[in-house]
Amino acid sequence: MKVRVVTIDREYGSGANIIAKRLADSLGWKLWDERFTKEIARLARCDHSQVAKREERMDPLYYRLLKSFLLGSFEGSLNANRLNLLDADTIFRLTQRIVNAAAEEGNAVIVGRGSPFFLENRPDVFHVFIDAPYEDKVRRLIRGGTEANEAARLVDSVDNDRADFIKKYFDKDWPDRRLYHLMINSHVGDEAVVRMVLNAVAAHEEGAAPTPRSEP
Repeated sequence: MKVRVVTIDREYGSGANIIAKRLADSLGWKLWDERFTKEIARLARCDHSQVAKREERMDPLYYRLLKSFLLGSFEGSLNANRLNLLDADTIFRLTQRIVNAAAEEGNAVIVGRGSPFFLENRPDVFHVFIDAPYEDKVRRLIRGGTEANEAARLVDSVDNDRADFIKKYFDKDWPDRRLYHLMINSHVGDEAVVRMVLNAVAAHEEGAAPTPRSEP
């Protein structure tokens, strides 16, 4: 089976966004990362920054309370429509629509957004998970301009948000190691990861899929 889509799931700070771009460039495929966020914003008719803050996250408590209040009455329903609330349910529906469209089009590298779970039954999709040692993730974020304390906080919190999101909408644990064809630690270097993914995709197409990394 010819692979037409590669999904890149990842730990926050593992460098998966850079790796995905290099992989897409190597394949000559379309990269769905920031493009994804922009498309959700276009469909939801809201600012790009609003989507970036809410992707792969559950609604914060104050937002859930506001939504419950607005949707609790006829008048509230009218107000909710006017506000066009960008809640987790809306983002999930739009994400599913975009992921499926990207997969149908093919020649796509899709970063996160639950894409391995949406596409787990498609035989033309190859699923990759990228992780990294904690110290590597913090250092990478600091090199990107994030303050040290904030980098440590994000590494600790963002993946928890992603796990909660996947649990709610797919009722699965994240990461689900049985789902991925290949799991790689980016400590080996970004270019090495790209080469490993390309080799694994080629082996998969030939019917010799790599054995997933075993856990200690």
